[in-house]
Amino acid sequence: MTESLDNVSVSIDASDTFFVASRSRADVGSEGGLDMSHRGGKPGFIRIEGDGLFIPDFKGNRFFNTLGNLLGDNRTGLLFIDFETGDLLRITGTVAIDWNPRATEMPAGAQRSWRVDVARFWRSRGALPFVWEFGEYAPPR
Repeated sequence: MTESLDNVSVSIDASDTFFVASRSRADVGSEGGLDMSHRGGKPGFIRIEGDGLFIPDFKGNRFFNTLGNLLGDNRTGLLFIDFETGDLLRITGTVAIDWNPRATEMPAGAQRSWRVDVARFWRSRGALPFVWEFGEYAPPR
């Protein structure tokens, strides 16, 4: 990676949501496939650590589709959207899941974490022509 994640940290630091792509194990065949899921938290819930990202994982729908996929094939794609500017940040890398992280590393409500070792990323400025207005954060569960 020639460019540092520090150059795009503002997009990640300000994000309260991102999307994660995963793929089921190759040996599942036609029963498997690709998955795209949403993850969210308060801005700053993702930390940049060197050439990687520390991502806390919060209680969800309990299907564990994404985490199950990442156990079978740890490659992933992440998409961050800056809803004020229309900028997109796309990241590819590999994931390691920590099922029992130290509580001191975790924000309130997180149950596990994962680290994305970033292989590559692209930033596209003004890629989305839409304008959004922030409403409010979802209530905690």
